[in-house]
Amino acid sequence: MSRDGERLIELVNELGARVSHVLTDMVPPAAQVHLLNAQRELITALMLIYENRVTTTPSGPTRRSSASGRRAPSRRRPSPHAGKIPIE
Repeated sequence: MSRDGERLIELVNELGARVSHVLTDMVPPAAQVHLLNAQRELITALMLIYENRVTTTPSGPTRRSSASGRRAPSRRRPSPHAGKIPIE
């Protein structure tokens, strides 16, 4: 992980700690647990987004049709007889 990623994690954790400290007196313990879980999920989502942006190639990620990497079946080409039909 890059230094920027580590700084982002530290920043999000610090903000979460400050907010939870302020809300400790106002929020019931059961709600605190839910908020803590939501914070973890948010941090995970942000890190996945960040890593995806950093690690993708400039031309963009490649698409695959399935997890095994098989190619999608190619489209059928039109028969040589298909086309415009002249009308007299």
